Amino acid sequence: MTDAHRIAIEPSDSHVRVSLDGTLLADTRSPVVLREGKLPVRYYIPPDDVHLEVLEPSDSKTHCPFKGDASYWSVKGGPSDIAWTYREPIEGAELIKGLICFYNDKVTLEVD
Repeated sequence: MTDAHRIAIEPSDSHVRVSLDGTLLADTRSPVVLREGKLPVRYYIPPDDVHLEVLEPSDSKTHCPFKGDASYWSVKGGPSDIAWTYREPIEGAELIKGLICFYNDKVTLEVD
């Protein structure tokens, strides 16, 4: 990793709520916070705190050299690829394994 691009991952006790058009998608007090270079702060949420009944896996996949291979989630009958998961992150990113992260600009994200 270069000095220009680093990631920092740490557990948090922040209260994070994620909604879309008034529908609550996630509510947690145990997110994992990921800071990556100049990208927005990301909140990775345990699946037990996500309303998976309103989401469905999509066919999209991407690769990040700093975190590994991501798979995506869409809202049933709504927007596609609004969240992602690293099922098997690379070494150094293990704290986000299996957690779900939402795009800050596609949902309403409230952090206390």
